[in-house]
Amino acid sequence: MHSTETSNSEFYTLDIGGMTCASCVSRVEKALDKIPGVEAATVNLATEQARVRVKRGSSTLADIIALVKKTGYEAKESSPQGNLDKNASKSFWADDGLGRVILSFLLSAPLFLPMFFMPFGIHWSLSGWWQLALATPVQFILGWRFYVAGYKSLMAGAGNMDLLVALGTSAAYGLSLYLLLASNHTHELYFEGSAVIICMVLLGKWLESRAKQQTSEAIRALQKLWPEHAKVLNMDCEPQNELGIGPDQYRDLPLDQVLPGDRVFILPGERISVDGTIISGASHVDESLLTGESAPVKKLVGSKVIGGALNGEGALVVIAQAVGVESVLSQIINLVEEAQTQKAPIQKLVDQVSAIFVPTVIVLALITGIGNWLYLDSISIAILRAVSVLVIACPCALGLATPAAIMAGTGIAARFGILIKDPQVLELAHKLNIVAFDKTGTLTIGKPRMLALIPFDNSPADANQILATAAGLQLGSEHPLAKALLDTAKVKGVAPIATSSSKGLPGIGIEGVPSAGPFMGQTLRLQSVASLEGSSRHDILLQKAQACFEHGQTVSVLMNVSGEGSEVSSPIAVIAFGDELKPNAQFAVTALHALHIRTVMLSGDNLAAATRVGKTIGIDEVFAQIMPSNKAEIIHSLQIGSEGQKQFVAMVGDGVNDAPALAMADVGMAMSTGTDVAMQAAGITLMRGDPALVADAIDISKKTWNKIRQNLFWAFAFNTIGIPMAALGYLSPMLAGSAMALSSFCVLSNALLLKRWHPMQSKVI
Repeated sequence: MHSTETSNSEFYTLDIGGMTCASCVSRVEKALDKIPGVEAATVNLATEQARVRVKRGSSTLADIIALVKKTGYEAKESSPQGNLDKNASKSFWADDGLGRVILSFLLSAPLFLPMFFMPFGIHWSLSGWWQLALATPVQFILGWRFYVAGYKSLMAGAGNMDLLVALGTSAAYGLSLYLLLASNHTHELYFEGSAVIICMVLLGKWLESRAKQQTSEAIRALQKLWPEHAKVLNMDCEPQNELGIGPDQYRDLPLDQVLPGDRVFILPGERISVDGTIISGASHVDESLLTGESAPVKKLVGSKVIGGALNGEGALVVIAQAVGVESVLSQIINLVEEAQTQKAPIQKLVDQVSAIFVPTVIVLALITGIGNWLYLDSISIAILRAVSVLVIACPCALGLATPAAIMAGTGIAARFGILIKDPQVLELAHKLNIVAFDKTGTLTIGKPRMLALIPFDNSPADANQILATAAGLQLGSEHPLAKALLDTAKVKGVAPIATSSSKGLPGIGIEGVPSAGPFMGQTLRLQSVASLEGSSRHDILLQKAQACFEHGQTVSVLMNVSGEGSEVSSPIAVIAFGDELKPNAQFAVTALHALHIRTVMLSGDNLAAATRVGKTIGIDEVFAQIMPSNKAEIIHSLQIGSEGQKQFVAMVGDGVNDAPALAMADVGMAMSTGTDVAMQAAGITLMRGDPALVADAIDISKKTWNKIRQNLFWAFAFNTIGIPMAALGYLSPMLAGSAMALSSFCVLSNALLLKRWHPMQSKVI
């Protein structure tokens, strides 16, 4: 993607070419860290990308690219579509192309096939000069890439996989050439060893390239959702009936020329090109690749649509509200790309090991060669065993272990509507003990209805006048209870009474002075019952609202606070609201219990209402009458635990007032149906307002973390076992090359097993 900016920093994403192993990653990162003004830099082997944050006004993009090239690698700014399609577009004869693999095996086959005939008593081989003729193009034409990359790394003061391959194969080739020129014997030649090593490494790189392509297919699938053009209506076109719009009434514009406010015509079966609101037409829209919702969603006039979604049976006219990088699809792609490029904290251990890995292997190879020469008195055997050590120790698998698992895990999670923004979440998810839910909008639909309005006996107004006054206080408010009041007033045909001097009271309610009606000129306050605790009127209010509490309803009270010097003058009416539970709320709690995770609910409602909801869905512990500012404190107390033992807590919320708690939690999960502030504060964003995704997010995070551990175990175990076997002569150079190629492929294949993951609900069904 292109560079992005904040007030003090600039961010760049670069495509890095020529990296082959973890040592390359370490060297590029060290080079980037030395650039003046670089605040942070991270390099990913699986995506072959670097993300750099630079202090504004220090180093330019050209400076960064020049330094990377000086280090021995190719670099360029990544395109808006990222670096992910390059593997798919590689030519047949590219460095990692299939053509080079096939040609290398065709040239090498006459060299190594004779050994397969030996068990059958057939002893045949080519003459030494024919072996030289076949091995030379493999060594110096097909294998030239290893010399070039190895030389660059050596000049940069470090080593990489290419250097090890170049040294190992050159030693085997040089020994064979010396023996051929010295004695003209064929039975002691090892041309097949150097040729087969190159064959196997080329095969391994090709398999690696294909596997990398599969790990990133989720992002490519999202990128392909972008339509190239949009049908923008002409200024004079008035879409009274979208079916009557003809080709002469719109222009087919490239997507980058569409602006917010344009009216876009969407035909049945087309991809929606912008985020916006339907102003004409009705249809069903498939948003599965964006939100994970499998069923098409019904859309009417006034409904929001997301760019990249597939329109169904009806033509639509949409007024564009977000296009390009501002769209939901672009933000999803950026979030997943960023997660796949970032490093999990465990990768620091790999980086520390890889920094000294190649020099250590070269020293071990020298020790192996000298030791075998002195012990066996055979220079040829000593060289071959040193070659085996050099080849088998290539740290490809080590460099791919973590990023391959992260790419596969975050990719499949995104496919089902779970955006894992922070790889650190993967390391914390398997430790989670507690999940805390916000109630409204998270476990409930978040669209409460007004269920009752109970005036006090001494109220000077009837129910409709009180409703008009209360609705007037809420004019312009976005709070769910405010919308419920206004909706009820609209249904009953009651016009809200405008107020003056309105002001919001955080954690309490709203206050204002009606401009008409029985309360004209008086200061009224609509507030929660919890905010009145400790006042002289609290007990009276509780008695009045007792029936509402018993039914689990949320209760507000309209108060007259005009009395001078008095905190509360008199209560006017109690207003009760009810909110429906989301369909999957109970399943979400059951699924978390199956993962041995305790559930907690935080609610600003009264204890009876909150407890009723908690019991209905099986919540383990309920915190009621919680002020928004106290949510983070409760999360902190849960983390400490009753016995002082650290507990790992996830917080799930969707509102602005949930942001501090989401940031405080070990793992924050935000519903995308909520606010941008909540999503920015969370490490995981759930693209649907479905609480069942919480257990799914934890489940895929755990499985991704397990794959990281498995990959690292096998990568370390492979070298721990393979190097001594090669040094002792149990692995020939050919077997060492095959094993090295196989190790990288196995690590990537193990990561790709994550693609078989499915949400927990689908397993139950």
